[in-house]
Amino acid sequence: MTQEQALLEAPQECATQALCLRVSADADPGALARVLTCFQSLNIVPRRVIAEHGTTGTMYIRIDVTGLTEGHLSLIAAKIGQVPCVGNAYWHRL
Repeated sequence: MTQEQALLEAPQECATQALCLRVSADADPGALARVLTCFQSLNIVPRRVIAEHGTTGTMYIRIDVTGLTEGHLSLIAAKIGQVPCVGNAYWHRL
């Protein structure tokens, strides 16, 4: 069993806590759509999405979610981090 399978099959005891995913990406018109596609494919609607264009040509995205474990969000952050226009992706508890 791989680490990803183990995280996905873990008990859902912490799935009710609010978590926040933060992403910094190039100010590309498709960057926000690429980030949100990960949630769409899992049929998850975030509680809140905030995207802000910085002064240095960077877009800062904040996505608040519930119903996910920390392991699931870690996998999502890692997947988003592989997108070419993304500079950094990490999560924290709210």
